[in-house]
Amino acid sequence: MSDDLPRLGHWIGGKAVTDESATTGDVFDPATGAVAKQVALADADTVGQAVATARAAWDDGWRWSTLTQRAKVLFAFRELVTEHRDELARLIVAEHGKVLADATGEVQRGLEVVEFACGIPHLLKGGFSEQVSTGIDSYSIRQPLGVVAGITPFNFPAMVPMWMFPLAIACGNTFVLKPSEKDPSVGLRLAELWADAGLPDGVFNVVNGAREAVDALLTHPEVAAVSFVGSTPVAKHVFTTATEHGKRVQALGGAKNHMVVLPDADLDLAADAAVSAGYGSAGERCMAISAVVAVGDVADRLVPLIEQRIADLPVGPGTDPTSEMGPLVTGEHRDRVAGYLDVAVEDGATVVVDGRGMIASAGYEDGFWLGPCLVDHVEPGMRVHAEEIFGPVLSVLRVDTFDAAIDLINAMPFGNGTAVFTTDGGTARRFQAEIEVGMVGINVPIPVPMAYYSFGGWKDSLFGDTHMHGADGVHFYTRGKVVTSRWTDTSGLKLQFPTHE
Repeated sequence: MSDDLPRLGHWIGGKAVTDESATTGDVFDPATGAVAKQVALADADTVGQAVATARAAWDDGWRWSTLTQRAKVLFAFRELVTEHRDELARLIVAEHGKVLADATGEVQRGLEVVEFACGIPHLLKGGFSEQVSTGIDSYSIRQPLGVVAGITPFNFPAMVPMWMFPLAIACGNTFVLKPSEKDPSVGLRLAELWADAGLPDGVFNVVNGAREAVDALLTHPEVAAVSFVGSTPVAKHVFTTATEHGKRVQALGGAKNHMVVLPDADLDLAADAAVSAGYGSAGERCMAISAVVAVGDVADRLVPLIEQRIADLPVGPGTDPTSEMGPLVTGEHRDRVAGYLDVAVEDGATVVVDGRGMIASAGYEDGFWLGPCLVDHVEPGMRVHAEEIFGPVLSVLRVDTFDAAIDLINAMPFGNGTAVFTTDGGTARRFQAEIEVGMVGINVPIPVPMAYYSFGGWKDSLFGDTHMHGADGVHFYTRGKVVTSRWTDTSGLKLQFPTHE
């Protein structure tokens, strides 16, 4: 590997840490397939240094900072992220591969949580009950936990961390971020913006790394809570390990999101939704629609509409403004996703559109390309349906009735997101009531909640009892305390000699 490649380190105590002795990982440009940078992979000692720094920053004052002081820093950070939104988006494109419009939208959705956290003086209001007994009042308060950690995935290197750290910091905690080593630059740039916003040194720290860094955070005695987003197997590991070490945990796992299309639906709208939700960000979204459940004879009309739209979908480098879908994040991941097409055929499904034959534009032939793939006649139990693929592979399942569609989805181990397309309000209302999924869209394919609601699924899509951002986020990063007080009434104080009267 060339010694001329840029090398990324960490951010600890308000400054960049080079970590020259650490082992490194490659950071690719997915559009060209070339190694663009190297990133230092933190060991347990480096993680310990970051945690100790965060703990000192908490002890030395951030926990006692006023709500007004915190809000002031958050407002400044919001302005800086807004000012540098295009720069952050281009960093995402360079290391993840998604198109620029998608990356810009990611930063914007993260900003919405920052804006929500700016209201922390209101969000941390407690309750007060006067005269619960004679001369006694009772009230509740919420206090920060201490050092909290966030472990985030490659697919949203800006948005998912910003689901976590704005509220954690607003609530008075200090934070250690462990971003994906596949696209680490955005996390480091956000750390610089925090410093420019006036956040005290040590309140926000970034350690880049792989499994050793993750396990060090999960077991460190000074880490009070861990937030995680990633695959279900890793989410289970994070939840089990961290809870065994006495930590509060929210671990969001994988997904297999279904979109039910009923015979009365607007099929042009449904086809547009299936393509945008299935192939946006190359399908590398935990909220991507990866399975269309067509009820009755819908599939015979819907599949050709989806196929037509795929033919018109421009795939190319994220820096090209005409591209609507970019490459996958690594060659290894691309090959794994492409392998599902052979598996689907072996299991008896029909590949309608095979994206493996996509030819990239000149200069990008070695990028990690896989065009949109469409697989029809998929049955429950086939691997292409049962497993989270995390790529541009859209499956179509055919069922006879609406009840069968609900049963199919509810039988899945995942319960992250789902959608129904219909013009019947009663049917939609029944769907939202009976479906066993945490986030539901009605004629909306990707029902990601706004920042003032909370994000999270059910079943194997969430380990822990608290969702991210919104009111749940405030509760996760604080713990409640109830105070019962009585003050002696000295207004009747008398100095004369006491008597039994």
